[in-house]
Amino acid sequence: MPGMERERKLLQQAVAIAATIPVATGLYGVLFGQALTGDAVSISAESHFRFLSGLLLGIGLCFWSTLPSIEIRTGRFRLLTLLVIIGGLGRLIGLGLTGLPSFFMIGGLFIELAVAPALCLWQTRVANRYAEEHGVA
Repeated sequence: MPGMERERKLLQQAVAIAATIPVATGLYGVLFGQALTGDAVSISAESHFRFLSGLLLGIGLCFWSTLPSIEIRTGRFRLLTLLVIIGGLGRLIGLGLTGLPSFFMIGGLFIELAVAPALCLWQTRVANRYAEEHGVA
């Protein structure tokens, strides 16, 4: 079905682009720590920042790993989306407790609580269409 294949390719492209954000920011954080913020932090805080940046990098890479067979990677896609949403909820709580963060952090919040769930719903739609077409559960 040409329509399904086109939708699958569009989803792959959207996920590839969206996953570039955690890959790039995660890699930057691992390599440079909190240098972007210019804030002086303890060595332990710096270590924690790099660890969390590594997780962010890993999440982006794992989203990229779904691309070749995105129509059958629903479990992995949902787990990754859940992790992103949990992180976004943590950011949202922080917003409520400490105030408005930078524009980039607000952008991250939007991606975590709106874009990631929307992509997950789209992936589920593509997976369901694939399953119907190929007679798999």
